[in-house]
Parts: sequence; structure tokens; C-alpha cells
Amino acid sequence: MTEPKQKSLARRLARKWLWWPYQFMTRSFFEPFGIVNKFRGAPYFVRNLAKYSRGNPKASFRFRLRDLWYRSYDRFSAAGSLTFHYFYQDLWASQWLFDRGVKEHVDVASRLDGFIAHLLPFCKVTYVDIRPIDVDWTNFAFRAGTITEMPFDDNSVESLSSLHVIEHVGLGRYGDPVDPLGYVKAAEELIRVLKPGGTLLLGTPVGQEALYFDAHRVFDPQTIRDAFAKLDLIEFSVINDRNELLRNVSLDAARPWDHGCGLYVFRKPELAA
Repeated sequence: MTEPKQKSLARRLARKWLWWPYQFMTRSFFEPFGIVNKFRGAPYFVRNLAKYSRGNPKASFRFRLRDLWYRSYDRFSAAGSLTFHYFYQDLWASQWLFDRGVKEHVDVASRLDGFIAHLLPFCKVTYVDIRPIDVDWTNFAFRAGTITEMPFDDNSVESLSSLHVIEHVGLGRYGDPVDPLGYVKAAEELIRVLKPGGTLLLGTPVGQEALYFDAHRVFDPQTIRDAFAKLDLIEFSVINDRNELLRNVSLDAARPWDHGCGLYVFRKPELAA
């Protein structure tokens, strides 16, 4: 075997054997690269502090040890933060509602500082969550409830969403009861409250089916389709393992991935006359 091939094989083996310990540490305790970058940033902090202190003429902006807030390691991060699937998922869902002129919407426990914030300038949002939230803003209303016991009548909600939520249901992470079939009961409840002709936007991890207790599940795309079999599937788009948004793909396309994000649009059939 040539030397370049040997080096390539060594790198692949290193990635393979180091990946699991890295993921275990990140999910359970701390992010290892974050600790490394904090040490990398320390010399910059000391040099910058010395330079700033020598040149600062304003007494109120003098450095005080009690106000230390070390962040020099941010220089090693990318510009801004595309948090996992949320950036593209939240834009996809809010754009979908905006394009269709939706003015009143009900959401169950989606990200407040992403999706919900995108909606509020043009849409009244009733937000449902098991945990209390104190937000005073135009177009925002909070109602206590859970995704398995929602505070709405049957067939009453025309526009509904729940993004990156159903994968957590029944794991106890957010104070909900432990129930291995929690995601099935959540689907039944979303179907119950959805108005005939109404739409449901749903986002959840998809790929090779797995449980990461007690964080979340990753669903086979068909598992979600089966859970919402009473609804018509209008659109299935995905964010793949490389964090790329792919629109209108088949369920099979997402099945081999480790941790993609399925973006489903469901519609409830009209009641028979």
C-alpha cells in the first residue's frame, strides 16, 4: 500500500473510532472542541485586554475582574449560528404560511426565537406548551396544554404546526409522562383538532430509525406517514445530513440518512357531504 493510501486509511479509521466518544461526550457532558477553543482563545484575551486597558480613556469602561466575561474563543466559530436543522426548517415553515396569506395560526411547542418570531409580524399565533412562557408581544397568545391533550375542540384548528417536537413526546425530557407510544398519541391529537381542509406543518428528525434517550427519536420517514395516515400528504421536503434543504423528495430518499429533518405538509380531508 502506498504512503498516501496508508495516510488516508489511517484518517478514516481515526474518524470512525473517535466519532462515537466525541458524540458521547458532546451529548452527555460538554463539547470537547469548545474546551479546546477556550484554551486557544486565552492568549488573545490577555493581549486584547492589555491593549484595550492601555488605550481606554473612559473610567466607566475600565476592566473590572468582577465583570469578566471571557468570549475570545468566539473568533474560532463561524459567522453567526445555523443551529442544527432549525434555521432552514423555520424559514421553510414560515415562508409556507406567508405565501398562503395565513393570518391566524396555532403552534405546538416550536422554537420561539426562530419559527414563532418569524410569524408574528404578519400572523396571530396561539402557542401551546406544557411549560409556561411569559411573552408580551402583538399577535402572540399562550395557552397551556400538551401535544397529547390540546385545549381545542375537535375539527377546530385550520392552520397548525409542530416543529421538532413529536420526536420528544413520551421521553420525559420536558416533564411529560414517559410513554413509548407518545409520538403516536401526539399524532392522534393533532389530527383530532385539525379542521377538515386545514393544514398541518410538521418537522422531525428522519433517517435510520433510532432512539437517543432521553433527547429524541429519529423516525423512518414512513413511520411518520403511517402515524398521520388519516391525513393527505401534500409535501415532503427534507434537510439532509449535510444541512441542505431539498424540496419535494420521496420518503425513500431520506431513509438512509443518519439524522436528517423531515418537513411534512399534511391536509385533513373534507368531511363527506
